[in-house]
Amino acid sequence: MEENLNRDEIFIVKKMIGGDKDAFRHFFDAHYRDLCNFVNTYVRDTSLSEEIVQDIFVYFWENKSKLQLTHSAKSYLYSASKFKSLNVLRDQKRKSRIHSEIADLNLQLSLPEDELLDAAQLRTILDTAINDLPPKCKEIFLLSKKQELSNQEIAARLNISIKGVENQITIALKKLRKSLGPYREKIFALFILQLFS
Repeated sequence: MEENLNRDEIFIVKKMIGGDKDAFRHFFDAHYRDLCNFVNTYVRDTSLSEEIVQDIFVYFWENKSKLQLTHSAKSYLYSASKFKSLNVLRDQKRKSRIHSEIADLNLQLSLPEDELLDAAQLRTILDTAINDLPPKCKEIFLLSKKQELSNQEIAARLNISIKGVENQITIALKKLRKSLGPYREKIFALFILQLFS
């Protein structure tokens, strides 16, 4: 541990590394509020600031034995808080841009009878299309796409050939493409939105 940590910090940090929860509580109480105020200058959201700082302290405690402090513990906390705040802001900006693009896409799409379908309706349409597949085809498709089993795992589970699995998945995709044709772009937009939400 570097000498530019003051004596009190060295004592507290060593006790924390040894698992002393009282030392950690003292450390938390000494820095929590100031760190929240610091983070809030970046994110401009009190609740989010508290969440970020709590995450920093949780990480600090869970990784206390691995931390390499070359400066003061306080400096480490401020650097980590700034780094996490900037990451959160970048993620928010990316999500906002994606949501905006999806909203624009929703406005541009024209569906039968000019219906604007919400997420629940699209989910129902997708579920209905899957349920309309032949039983064996549906079973194999769900094992592949929902349970994420490999073709080899499905073949072993159902005691059929890998080629048979591949054929059934191909049939399922062809039937779904046909039945979901009018809604494909909307369902893809919903998938992208959920992926980045």
